[in-house]
Amino acid sequence: MREERHDIVVVGAGPAGSMTARVAAKRGLDVLLIDRNLEIGVPVKCAEGVSAEIKDIVTLDEKWVCAKPKGAHIYSPDGTKVVMGGENIDVGGYVLERRIFDKFLASEAARAGAQLRIRTEAYDVIKEDGYVKGVYVHGMDGDTRIHAQIVVGADGVESRVGRWAGIDTWLPPSEVTTCAEFLMCGIDVDLEYSEFFVGSQVAPKGYAWVFPKGGDCANVGLGICGDVSGENHRAIDYLNAFVRNKFPAGKVVAEMYGATPLSGPLKESVAGGLILVGDAARQVNPLTGGGIAYAMYAGEIAGDVIAKAVQEKDYSKKRLQEYESRCKDKFGKRLDTGLKTKEFFFGLSDDDLNGLAHSLEHVKIDEITPRALLAELIKKNPKMLFGLAKKLL
Repeated sequence: MREERHDIVVVGAGPAGSMTARVAAKRGLDVLLIDRNLEIGVPVKCAEGVSAEIKDIVTLDEKWVCAKPKGAHIYSPDGTKVVMGGENIDVGGYVLERRIFDKFLASEAARAGAQLRIRTEAYDVIKEDGYVKGVYVHGMDGDTRIHAQIVVGADGVESRVGRWAGIDTWLPPSEVTTCAEFLMCGIDVDLEYSEFFVGSQVAPKGYAWVFPKGGDCANVGLGICGDVSGENHRAIDYLNAFVRNKFPAGKVVAEMYGATPLSGPLKESVAGGLILVGDAARQVNPLTGGGIAYAMYAGEIAGDVIAKAVQEKDYSKKRLQEYESRCKDKFGKRLDTGLKTKEFFFGLSDDDLNGLAHSLEHVKIDEITPRALLAELIKKNPKMLFGLAKKLL
């Protein structure tokens, strides 16, 4: 078996892994970024929508921005429309082309000095004296033992890297959403608004979305909680029904499937010589399922903490816990709010959801964030949402 040595090895070249690699390489570390796929960004397992916050993390490039919706329309089970954002907002968010965006981030890591290797899959970690000291990988040249001071697991939901290191990354069905999505063309799309649909008939314990991708194309998908998924009631079954009803003449040009954690962040995302980032650390808003911005923030923090740990030659769990603390300070409150809100809304009936939508039918919500929507809902429905408001205070 071949042997290699690097300061750090990052497993997974999604937004979290690439950002970690980029920051660490900029700080002068010998970084290896590996991905098991033949092509970075493929297959796409994402709705590709992201808040306008992303422009605070990375310079936008029109090459990987498909649409810039100004607002969002949320439809209750009876079709009542709630409007967020609109004419007074320049850009309410972005719909990305992840195939290009992920390649861009990986290229930025390479430009910073990281080595990038595709078709390379980790199959175990190297452990010595209670520390993770590298990974075993299978690549185009066979098996290799890659030694590293720190391993970064950016390998997605139920991280195998984390599990091999001794962290419990298993998720019960009730804490994961299964998603199905079509890229559709030949449909009537409102380019200025993303659309969301809720209700037990559309997507139980979840929602459906329509994200414009330019012209007559859109990402049309939905996610449902794992504990309501079953025979003839899978995400793809609900999606097929939704598409038949809303876009009967549309053409499906691509299919995408994936899963998203809804549990809130892992209680422990570090160990001796190990850091988990992005979906691997469950850094996803449990209410919306959105995680791109959080993954990128986490990658920036991880790269900085790793650089300092290598400089200090301290790879202990205690040293790396700075990463957890800084992530909590940066976006922990938002994820906690999302978790509490998700748990509350999952208990509502279709009639409850209709009532909430009716209360906002003529209300203008300028800010396109879950926080703004919740504030208006609580204001209009103080008795019904008293329990939720109490939890969030």
